[in-house]
Amino acid sequence: MLARQSLGQATEDIARHVYDLVFVEASSVLTNGDRHLDTWVGDYPWTKFVVLAQGESAGLVLDAVKRGASDYLLKPFTTEQARLVIQKVLERRRLEVKVDALQAALGEMDPEADLPTENPQMRAALELARQVSASNATVFICGEIGTGKGRLARAIHRWSPRATAPFGEISCEARSANELDAELFGMTRRDVFPPVDVPGRVEFCKGGTLTLHDVVQTPPSLQPKLMRFLTEREFERFDDFKTRESDTRVIATSSTDPDEAVKQRRFRPELLLMLDVVRIELPPLRSRQEDIRMLVRRYLAHYSRENHRNVTDVSSEAMNALRKYPWPGNTRELRNLIERAVMLCHGGEIGLEHFPPNLLNAPAKFGIGDLVPLDTIEDLHIQRVLDSTGSIKGAAAVLGIGVSTMVRWMKRSKAALARGDDSPSAEASPTT
Repeated sequence: MLARQSLGQATEDIARHVYDLVFVEASSVLTNGDRHLDTWVGDYPWTKFVVLAQGESAGLVLDAVKRGASDYLLKPFTTEQARLVIQKVLERRRLEVKVDALQAALGEMDPEADLPTENPQMRAALELARQVSASNATVFICGEIGTGKGRLARAIHRWSPRATAPFGEISCEARSANELDAELFGMTRRDVFPPVDVPGRVEFCKGGTLTLHDVVQTPPSLQPKLMRFLTEREFERFDDFKTRESDTRVIATSSTDPDEAVKQRRFRPELLLMLDVVRIELPPLRSRQEDIRMLVRRYLAHYSRENHRNVTDVSSEAMNALRKYPWPGNTRELRNLIERAVMLCHGGEIGLEHFPPNLLNAPAKFGIGDLVPLDTIEDLHIQRVLDSTGSIKGAAAVLGIGVSTMVRWMKRSKAALARGDDSPSAEASPTT
């Protein structure tokens, strides 16, 4: 705690040190246009502020609590009252420290727990997710399979005021209407005596968050019931007429274009409007070239530790192959591939020999205008010209570069001729 001092001194002291608890006079930090409490709470969230006020200053106390004060004491107060407030506030702080420690441990267990990225489009998606996490708005996360939709849904719940309440997930794909209805909204088992109530995911997640994966696959006959729940937060269990309520936030995901599903009349446009309050688009991994090396190193450290291996690096040839691969399975596919490579690797470095043939032989799917580095497009173009001409000299002539430049490129990229009679083993003189 700080010694009694002026606001200026207190502000300077709080900025220099880490305090668990600070007592402040409500009349000093909330009157005459001063809003020091707002600044302190925003800049130092780990510090708990308890306001002191006269008994008749109920308005100031309420204002302070709204602005983030952890508790208050009304003057005059006894030593025992002060002790109880201090005990309560510090216990809350200890719980926060435990939560932070658990989240740090989770980050060590899951290399993607903190959704790492250096890609501008992915960063924008995460920033939007953080902004809406504090609200109750329905979020619609779209992206290809393996882009991290489920992980982002869990992160939104973790960042939200509902973080301590239940979080649930359910897949809407390949389910009959009755089966999905019972799992979502619950049912009463009448095949036993006495009948047994079986709550659904909506009731289980009351006060928390429920993620509906592949929501566009919801059977058409069930979509009106889902619409009613999104509008009224009311529902009936399967084969039951009793209306129930549940304050459950909904996050929906889709691996396919929801607008196309509406056009094909598989998904109601009104339901899409209800779900599409905030849409977050996750870019595919092939558009996040700058993230591949960072993700590979995270997966490598994770699976080396998990499998008690000492694999610490990836060869330049292997990394080049990873950068050129189109990743139809996105980060999920990359993660599985690194796990496989770690188990097959008996040294300290992963090489091309530890990758499956489909990765080495897969055609790249990048094109002009895709969000990939320039050298990736350049390498792809050179390789395609080389494959088409079947000749180093022919490819060099088409590209307008020297044969020696072509040879150096082939050695750097470990490229091979599809056919032809010249070899990159011998240096050639530049052509004009």
